[in-house]
Amino acid sequence: MLKVLFIAGLFLLTTQAPSKPEATSLLGRPLIPAPIAAETRKTLEENLKNAEIEYGKNPDDPDATIWLGRRQAYLGRYRDAIETYSEGIEKHPDDARLYRHRGHRYLTVREFPKAIADFTRAAQLVAGKPDQVEPDGQPNARNIPTSTLQSNIYYHLGLAHYLSADFASAAAAYAKCMTVSKNPDMLVATTYWYYLALARQGKTTEAAKLLQPISAEMEIIENGSYHRLLRVFKGELTAESLLAAGGAGLDTVTTKYGLAAWHLANGRKDAALPLLREIVDGNAQQWPAFGYIAAEAELSRSR
Repeated sequence: MLKVLFIAGLFLLTTQAPSKPEATSLLGRPLIPAPIAAETRKTLEENLKNAEIEYGKNPDDPDATIWLGRRQAYLGRYRDAIETYSEGIEKHPDDARLYRHRGHRYLTVREFPKAIADFTRAAQLVAGKPDQVEPDGQPNARNIPTSTLQSNIYYHLGLAHYLSADFASAAAAYAKCMTVSKNPDMLVATTYWYYLALARQGKTTEAAKLLQPISAEMEIIENGSYHRLLRVFKGELTAESLLAAGGAGLDTVTTKYGLAAWHLANGRKDAALPLLREIVDGNAQQWPAFGYIAAEAELSRSR
């Protein structure tokens, strides 16, 4: 819930810790934001406070609106972020960025049709326009943004279709995403989901062709899990080697889902299901991750 205070001539939105589930999983479980380490939370809350101040000064500025929504989402306040973006869309109905960011958060809260509608609208708005680098809210180790507005629109549109088991529409979106995936990180991320979307349709020859540019020598900044999974799909690494690496958190969820989807694409459902159950039963704090959402979707359909 957004609350507005009038302080020193500025409208400020108060910060509130989430007190109820942000969503319900595809398996019927309440989804509550995970605890955040104290030092990290302090930084995130300071960033949000600054975004609130900027928004208070410039409530009609779409950039201020976008950053307010992003800062809310980084604290697990996904519903607040959706509300912020929705208010921004009312003021700026032709700003593709607002639909792109709201669509992302509709994915987070498992509202796939709304996400598809937002990304489709965003794609219409950027058609024929130059692409632009999208600044990172949570910079990678090298502080180098790896994605653009258009790559994010098509990437997430493809994901929304994929999560809905519409693999043909997902592949079509990823084909467009490939044309704006200009660096190794974006290339491996797009190739990963594009490969799975084709493989799940039985289009193994087309899927295999996507793997030709993937090599061990690629300089990857932040999508190492996708890169390693593509090398498994290509036959350069084994599934066992990735699982043996162990670990926890986001990389584990991404790796286990990728291997499960690979098994499903090759008719090995018995090998896939245990991995999917391990994701949802043992990594509950990672519920906003795409691999976690995808695991939920697979298990809900397997029922």
